[in-house]
Amino acid sequence: MSTAPKPTIVFCHGLWADGSCFSKVIPTLQADGHEVIAVQYGLNSYADDVATVKRTLGRVSSPAVLVGHSYGGATITGAGTDERVAGLVYIAAVAPDVHETVQSELNKYPTEIFSQIEVAGGRVWLKPEGVRYFAGDLSEQEQKLVWATHYPPAADLLEQQNLDQVAWRSKPSWFILAQKDQTVHPDLQRFLAKRMNATIVETNSSHVIMLSQPDVVIDVIRKAAAAVQRSRTE
Repeated sequence: MSTAPKPTIVFCHGLWADGSCFSKVIPTLQADGHEVIAVQYGLNSYADDVATVKRTLGRVSSPAVLVGHSYGGATITGAGTDERVAGLVYIAAVAPDVHETVQSELNKYPTEIFSQIEVAGGRVWLKPEGVRYFAGDLSEQEQKLVWATHYPPAADLLEQQNLDQVAWRSKPSWFILAQKDQTVHPDLQRFLAKRMNATIVETNSSHVIMLSQPDVVIDVIRKAAAAVQRSRTE
């Protein structure tokens, strides 16, 4: 019996980041033989970001595992209904249901991060002292790098989701839960992960698990990819 090809891994970033936030996990997955690409969307509008994910799926082979961090959980929830997507991995992410938004979910479990922002020029900027609520378990040097490269979203981005279907209702999902997250509350993550019936892995990380504990993220993606590959040979 021939084995199915290894799925492509497609990364979707969150706020105050771009695709390079996955730089500690991409090389290992490439070495494993996966095709890997990180979506670079503009955080200007949710619809545009989802469309960019779908365009990116067109540049790689199928099937794909979508991996979303933080707000990226909303983009993979919207784009993951695409037939080219076989599985979903959420990293400390928000995954709205129909008629929910990322902001409506965050409002149920407030965290400190939103006292550390400044709106200017229609974008949401992270104050330098706010990085410790976002990436507090990284070295001071790494935290400064996160702040220096942070990419501000449109001020209303988290209110824009208008979903008529969600991928986690039909696709297998995995959820890496950050127990020390001060950006997306751990209790919100736990609620969302259980609601989608995800395979849950908890770790004592800040919000940016892929930077602070990349081996955990690599392990979960490997397991998700193997499960997807198995299901296509059965």
